[in-house]
Formats: sequence, structure tokens, C-alpha cells
Amino acid sequence: MLRRALPVGALVLTLAVAACSGGGHSSGHPGGGSTASGHADAGSTASGHADAGSTASGHAGGGSTASPSPGAVFNDADAAFAEHMSVHHQQAVVMSALATERASDPRVKKLAAEIEAAQAPEIATMAAWLSDWGREPAATGDGHGNVTGHESMPGMMSAADMAKLVESTGEAFDNRFLTMMIAHHEGAVTMARDQIANGANPEAKALAAKIVTDQQAEIATMKAML
Repeated sequence: MLRRALPVGALVLTLAVAACSGGGHSSGHPGGGSTASGHADAGSTASGHADAGSTASGHAGGGSTASPSPGAVFNDADAAFAEHMSVHHQQAVVMSALATERASDPRVKKLAAEIEAAQAPEIATMAAWLSDWGREPAATGDGHGNVTGHESMPGMMSAADMAKLVESTGEAFDNRFLTMMIAHHEGAVTMARDQIANGANPEAKALAAKIVTDQQAEIATMKAML
């Protein structure tokens, strides 16, 4: 009996050892789980890189949405409009300034002041455009509304016309001023319409549209005063 018991004991010992070995493998699987977790972490890292890429793409996208300044879009018609209308406005401002001392009708004085207040800032705006576009500034003339080389523009008064206006006073000035300014405004409207038709710069086209609206209204007002 004792001889037969020994193999049984050995069998039990073998099974115990096998069980311990199996536990080791079982313990190894959680370790494998850790390895899977490590892969997950790597995946997270990859995701992080993807997110970073998305962020970079977002910044790139942000850059692409920035549109160029409207002033950067222009053509020769825009540049010609800014130059010529600046000169045209200069003469209107000189004519309007004369009304302060020479006009007798308070309505003429008021209208002249409004014309000067509206057109002087527009001259500054157009001068800035020409500078931004790399074009030469508009001519400034002799300070009396006379600009050599621009006499043929629509509505521009000649040096002789301006001299007659300077010599006038009272009611004679009022009538001459209104007659001259109506013709001057009509010329400006013609130039502004050309800009609307041929220009490319949205700001310049918007100013041209404003000139048409404003000066047509002033033409009607001046005609009613005569």
C-alpha cells in the first residue's frame, strides 16, 4: 500500500506545480492588458498628434479666411477717378470758400458750407487711396481752383470763370456761384457714373455712388434758388 501511495503523492505534487504554472500565465494576461493599455496610450498620443494637426490646420484655415484689404483691389479706372475727382473737388471747395465772404443769400452760404464740409474729407480719402495704390498724388493747382492740365474734365471751370467769380459780390455772386456750381456738379456726376461702370475697387465705387446721390440732390436745390 505504501508503494502505491507514493505515485499518488507525486501526482498531487505535479498537479500543484502545474496549477502554479497556470496561475503565472493567468497573471501574465493582465500584464498583456497593461500592454494593451500601453497601446491605448499610444493611440491617445496619436490622437493628440491628430488634434495638434487639426489645430495647426485650424490656424492655417484662419489665415486663409483673412481677405485682402479692399484697397488692394483696383484698376486704372479707379486710380483715374481718385486723381481727377480730387482735383474736381478742390475747385468746388475753393468756390464754396468764396461764398463765405461774397454771397448775400444765406441759403447760398449754407449750401456752400455743406459742399465744402462734404468734399474736403473725400479729397483726403482719395489721396489715401492713391498712396496705398502706389500712384502719384493728385495735382493741387494754384490755390485758386485752377489746375493746369485738368481744364477739360467735365464741369471744370476755366481760369477766366474763376476770376469772374472772385470779382463778383452780393446777388451777382449768388447767381454766378449757383450757375457755375450746377455745371460743376453735373460734371462730377458724369465722372462718378463712369467710375461706377468701369471701376473695380468697391470703396471707390461706393464713393462714386454717394457723389451721384448727393450732388444730384444739390443740383435740384440750386436750381430752385435761381
